[in-house]
Amino acid sequence: MKPTRRQFNRALALGAGAQFIPNLYAQTEPRKTGYCIVGLGRISMQHFMPAIKTSPKAQVTALVSGHRDKAERMAAEYGVPASSIYSYDDYDAIAGNPNIDAVYIALPNSMHAEYSIRAAKAGKHVLCEKPMSTTVAEAREMIAACQRAKKKLMIGYRCHLEPVNQRAVQLIREGRLGKIQAIESAFGFNIKPNEWRTQRKMAGGGPLMDVGIYSLNACRYLTGEEPVEIDAHSSVIDHDGRFTDIEENISWTMTFPSGVLASCNSTYGASMPGFYRVHGSQGMLHLENAFNYEGLLLRADINGAEPFMMPSPSPDPAHFAAEAGHFAECIQQDKQNKAPGEEGLRDIELMMRIYDSCKRNAG
Repeated sequence: MKPTRRQFNRALALGAGAQFIPNLYAQTEPRKTGYCIVGLGRISMQHFMPAIKTSPKAQVTALVSGHRDKAERMAAEYGVPASSIYSYDDYDAIAGNPNIDAVYIALPNSMHAEYSIRAAKAGKHVLCEKPMSTTVAEAREMIAACQRAKKKLMIGYRCHLEPVNQRAVQLIREGRLGKIQAIESAFGFNIKPNEWRTQRKMAGGGPLMDVGIYSLNACRYLTGEEPVEIDAHSSVIDHDGRFTDIEENISWTMTFPSGVLASCNSTYGASMPGFYRVHGSQGMLHLENAFNYEGLLLRADINGAEPFMMPSPSPDPAHFAAEAGHFAECIQQDKQNKAPGEEGLRDIELMMRIYDSCKRNAG
């Protein structure tokens, strides 16, 4: 029973008012943001969903999958009712589910735009994995759809919330490295045959659209600038059937307004642990495993100072928990998120310029 003001004041005067305080706090505690998981694959089931279990601000409230049996297994694990399991055919019915505040789009790249736009039309906020789309036009349509619906759009750039990456940015902004001169970055792996990522229609391109985007985005957040010149080359070395539709290797350089030069590489043909190295007039920093879920290690060698070292404070699922929690907080408090659609659009625009340069250089 809710106490009256007179009862509360009397109990407080007698030193017993504390019995009412838990109920008062419970009334003001915000409801967790409910996520509908769209696509039950590796990144959603092995990373994002387990991370939400650890988040005090978010929860899984619905699932969308083309495999009912898989969806039912996940629903049982996360306490999702059968009525909140959807197929792609009845996806638009999420509009009638008040327990869904946002969708998490974890589909192949070519499906990001369609399902993000439909979610916005259904009145839901959108957290979409990177790359946000496969074309500039689709990225712009996603932004416009969310704006029309007055819903938030965030792209899954984990590193914008990851402490070690953000410490590297802070060191640069503080001027600890002096004037930045050059950046090197790379990320790649040896892809298995028959992956959807080797099909241009589904992926939009090769390693650039998958892991190379990390290096591209890192150069942008490290400099705080947008490149003005791009030169790129791509190649296929292993003619084993995996790369009939996409590039195997891609390399590009960028010139930024300040004069900073960046050199980046990405591949699907070899193990290439993600890293970046920033060279400044007063020192250098190097981040190993820069884009991984765990095992990050930052080293900064600054002139006249002891080497600065910072390992990752916590492993996966902390990355995805931070992402889910940040977007939930932005929804609850109606504030801008740290990786809006415009951030994703800029990467799409630049990746298209990289591919255009590859075509010109191939003659």
